[in-house]
Amino acid sequence: MSLAIVFPGQGSQSIGMLKSFYDEYEVARQTFQEASDALGYDLWKLVSEGTAEELNQTEITQPAMLTAGVVCWRIWNENNGAKPVILAGHSLGEYTALVCAGSLDFKDAVRLVAERGKLMQASVPDGEGAMAAILGLDDESVVSACAAASDNEVVEAVNFNSPGQVVIAGQRTAVLRAIDKLKETGAKRALMLPVSVPSHCQLMVPAAEKLFTSLSTITFNVPAIPVIHNVDVIVHDNADEIRQVLKQQLYNPVRWVDTIESMKEQGVDTIIECGPGKVLTGLCKRIDKSIKGQAVFDTDSLASALEG
Repeated sequence: MSLAIVFPGQGSQSIGMLKSFYDEYEVARQTFQEASDALGYDLWKLVSEGTAEELNQTEITQPAMLTAGVVCWRIWNENNGAKPVILAGHSLGEYTALVCAGSLDFKDAVRLVAERGKLMQASVPDGEGAMAAILGLDDESVVSACAAASDNEVVEAVNFNSPGQVVIAGQRTAVLRAIDKLKETGAKRALMLPVSVPSHCQLMVPAAEKLFTSLSTITFNVPAIPVIHNVDVIVHDNADEIRQVLKQQLYNPVRWVDTIESMKEQGVDTIIECGPGKVLTGLCKRIDKSIKGQAVFDTDSLASALEG
């Protein structure tokens, strides 16, 4: 078996996530406490007892999902789970991958992604940005329709998630125009996503410039496990290069199909998703059915993955 481990991004969070891990594993409780100390508020209380509305605020979602992914990774290793040959994360999940690869200190990462969330939220006034999932069209058709619908506003293809599933983002009015054009072009469905920030499009350039100031102050080590980056589908082991690709990631597409195909080319035949939900496991199946996939997010899924 040649194993890759991947980490989900925003959108997979839910109130009560990881409860069975928190109840059973001291390392889960310690990890949430470390994150709470870094943030200055009780993250576990918010994740376990807060409201969905609160958890879905970008500056809270990001540290919550990062911490959840690290918890799953630490529990996987505590149970002698198989060692991965490569790691990757979807959008925010790339930071989780860097923590788990030993490139980025966990507490630094928690503070960094909380700031990333704040900067992203501040860069587009509430209600003016939007994202939508487009189903049933090839990548080129989506890119062309966005270009035709832009009308001097921003709307771009930002997540190439699986064949026939592309997410678009930009100014709300431009996204709505693009949806009309995409339906005319033959899209099976176009679903507005419940997010407040249009990630990975040009509207995020100002946030990326500010984030880079913080990235420049943080120590990055050479990853002990290679991490494939979203922007260029390349493994970087130079601190300055890692900072640059994390900056660029904010306003460039997530190339998830290319990431999974790159793993396959490198001999990966099994992918474990560490973190809440099963979004990436579903995408991986659609990208390449020959790769075995499993999500690890509670005691039952962990037992099943360890057996597998």
